[in-house]
Amino acid sequence: MIPLRLDEVAEATGGVVHGCDDPASVLVDGPVTTDSRECGPGGLYVARVGEHADGHDYVPAALAAGAVAVLGSRPVDGVGVVVDDVQEAFGRLARVVVDRAVAGGLHVVGITGSSGKTSTKDLLASVLAGSGETVAPVNSLNGEIGVPLTVCRVTPTTRHLVVEMGARGVGHIDYLTRIAPPAVAVVLNVGSAHVGEFGSRENIARAKSELPRAVAADGLSVLNADDPLVRGMADRLASRVVLVGTAPDADVRATDVTLDPLGRARFTLVTAGGSRPVTLRQSGAHHVGNALAVAAVALELGVGLDDVAHRLSEAVAVSRWRMEVTERPDGVTVVNDAYNANPESMLAALEALAAIETDGRRWAVLGSMLELGEDADAEHAALLGHATRLGVDEVVAVGDGARAIGAPTWLPDRDAAHDLLADRLRPGDVVLLKSSRDSGLRWLGDRLAGTGEYAPSVTLSTDPSTDPATTTSTSRAAGASSGGGGGVRPDDGHARAGAGPDGILDGSRDDILDDDRGERPDETSGTDHTSEPGDTDSDGMHSDTTRPPTSPDGTGDGSDTSETGDGGRAR
Repeated sequence: MIPLRLDEVAEATGGVVHGCDDPASVLVDGPVTTDSRECGPGGLYVARVGEHADGHDYVPAALAAGAVAVLGSRPVDGVGVVVDDVQEAFGRLARVVVDRAVAGGLHVVGITGSSGKTSTKDLLASVLAGSGETVAPVNSLNGEIGVPLTVCRVTPTTRHLVVEMGARGVGHIDYLTRIAPPAVAVVLNVGSAHVGEFGSRENIARAKSELPRAVAADGLSVLNADDPLVRGMADRLASRVVLVGTAPDADVRATDVTLDPLGRARFTLVTAGGSRPVTLRQSGAHHVGNALAVAAVALELGVGLDDVAHRLSEAVAVSRWRMEVTERPDGVTVVNDAYNANPESMLAALEALAAIETDGRRWAVLGSMLELGEDADAEHAALLGHATRLGVDEVVAVGDGARAIGAPTWLPDRDAAHDLLADRLRPGDVVLLKSSRDSGLRWLGDRLAGTGEYAPSVTLSTDPSTDPATTTSTSRAAGASSGGGGGVRPDDGHARAGAGPDGILDGSRDDILDDDRGERPDETSGTDHTSEPGDTDSDGMHSDTTRPPTSPDGTGDGSDTSETGDGGRAR
């Protein structure tokens, strides 16, 4: 974090210092966190109150771990800043951090879209890191707590801040842009994720447009030329606009797109400054659009075209359960894309499955898609038609919410699905796992791939430059996170409700299970509230806190803006 004295923290948050006679002598320069287990020397512990526990109860642990102060809603035994509303105060603190960092040369990039945000921010962070210290969200912390958590990781030497912004209603992204005003905005797409809550795709587009509308005239908005609703945002912006996509008039576009045997894209990156070949390491043609957006941002921030193409080609997946391809020793290929799902991402995953070359059968194991409103049954039923058209051999629906798919095989739960697949998968088969987060098919994917229950290691396919039959062996302890903290916290001695043998938590609607909202599994009196770090690759926020829904100006608007980050679920 950028160092701040405690009196400056109090001024930024509008709080009152307790337990300290000389707040100017206390320096906050360590980790800022809502989880006492993540506190360290010089840190600030943000104590949130949730339905099932109270973060203030974990203040002793936070202070023992090295935190020098607490941001909370009541006095504690120790040094603290007391505020009326911890969430709002945390946002104000983050804004002060951003303003100071921007004055020192920081570039803030905001990313939104109905799907692809997390994969894109990971890719962008990889590309920008070669040109300066870069901070990006861990997994998908993209709401009213996740954004401040990310911002407060900025240091005086950070050059790039990548901020993922999600929404579950109009006004939510606007609020987040007040915490971290973007110099560059990226809008990837407008899909039907959570249309049941937004009411229409047009309302989703309105919410997404809040990000580029927050960019000043000297900034840049990167818009998807292939999505009419996103392209249409250009007319209402003060900033400069760069269109990206495969459209002939796109400023940054892809031509000559081909896929290798594992469905990874090769294309020519075409820009005003020239063209370069790019070979992606992620399976699925839909990653081409993400890469184009990343290229446009990197070029704007001064990265040379040669470096952009090279870094895009070298970048590997960071966050887990996004088109994670595992080739098992027995010849079965597992594609675990089950972190989240909406109609558009389901189709993209099925297309990626169809693009993978195989002599065996293609299996699509599908769970439910949530929050689709009155169109839910029709959207689920359409999946079977997509799979049939794309030549998928076997479609298996798992869970009550997936009955509407109408698949030839329906199974009630993951265990039943595992038993069927363990019996019927053969060498050469490719099996895709895809569902919304709450369906939990990502855990089935881990088990099939050998990364979850009963398996100590896995062989991952990451390098498209190798022969398709050759893989890069990556030893991973069961339950370990991938990349930048993509999966699971290391064992820290805390019991985990609902955890499997690998220590991974399951079945949540939360972001990270910790004291910020009171979902410590060892304190839930038998309630199985479970989760893992990260968030979904689609829009929205959900919280189990009791905070009433408000608009950014504090007036009730009937929406749930109460995130997230560690304290709920932001998407």
